[in-house]
Amino acid sequence: MSRRMIIAGNWKMNKPPSQAAEFIRQLVPLVADAEAEVVCCVPAIDIVPAVEAAKGSNIRIGAENMYFEEKGAYTGEIAPDMLVDAGVSHVILGHSERREYFAETDEMVNRKVKAAFAHGLIPIICCGETLKQREQGITIDWIRQQIKIAFQDITPEQAAAAVIAYEPIWAIGTGKVATSGQAQEVCHAIRQLMGELYGPEVAEQVRIQYGGSVAPANAAELFSQPDIDGGLVGGASLKPDFGQIVHWK
Repeated sequence: MSRRMIIAGNWKMNKPPSQAAEFIRQLVPLVADAEAEVVCCVPAIDIVPAVEAAKGSNIRIGAENMYFEEKGAYTGEIAPDMLVDAGVSHVILGHSERREYFAETDEMVNRKVKAAFAHGLIPIICCGETLKQREQGITIDWIRQQIKIAFQDITPEQAAAAVIAYEPIWAIGTGKVATSGQAQEVCHAIRQLMGELYGPEVAEQVRIQYGGSVAPANAAELFSQPDIDGGLVGGASLKPDFGQIVHWK
């Protein structure tokens, strides 16, 4: 079966609301006829103006994080139904920066994945290894552990709808890019694991992105790999270059 490519931008902590809306409006004609699904994952404060600016276009708006509880005394957190009500379709979960700077664990990621599915949000579930882990030769083992825990108690139907983003931590924002062979090797291992957990049909359906210094110059080679179904794009998603990545062919 053919999987529809998904190109998602991760804006991280960039662009105030006025700039966010203006950039989305600028981006609309640049991606209008894209074959791939186009998602801009924006800071929480940008969600409402971004959704408004994207109305009537093929750009979907995603969030960069959310909490797993429905509501309550969790100052500063955002609940899943708040995102849904604001018009969000996707949410990035378990990004390496969340794990490193905000102490997110695999178990927390799993709870967030469950909450996302419970509210009809599509999770973009991140995994990745450090340079030290790659040098130690434990990349695949590490990724398998992250994925196994993230998908604990997730149904086959939910798993098939998920997006997994493989981002080698040593390639995020560094300008270093995993070779297409390195990226394909890990994405293939992820698909194999999904087959072990859920069977071949789900493994064929789940979409696996590569992220880590994706740019117009390397997008075509990365996205042509058989197990890479698009990208989670950082810095380049903040510029009109994002349109070139969306049209990588």
